[in-house]
Amino acid sequence: QVQLVESGGGLVQPGGSLRLSCAASGSIFSIYRMGWYRQAPGKQRELVAAITSGGTTNYADSVKGRFTISRDNAKNTMFLQMNSLKPEDTAVYYCNGDSVATRYWGQGTQVTVSS
Repeated sequence: QVQLVESGGGLVQPGGSLRLSCAASGSIFSIYRMGWYRQAPGKQRELVAAITSGGTTNYADSVKGRFTISRDNAKNTMFLQMNSLKPEDTAVYYCNGDSVATRYWGQGTQVTVSS
């Protein structure tokens, strides 16, 4: 019903920037919140940032001031601008969308921060 596809991951040096994109298709009108999660090896998947249908945002403490979540409703695309990247940001990043009944996930995109 809803499909999410991430892109924009890659290898970046510490202090660098990346911009992740999540293209949404299907019954996206059913989604009331979207967000970005990440999972590093051996760790639990954690919420990085989220945005509601009304535009309210929240961020994990570890990324506040460095990451920005946004949406382009005309293009059905969500973004995560990541600045001042640190090695501990290395993870697979997943796009998430929540409807009342279902959580939707993208396939994930790898972000590696290393010199």
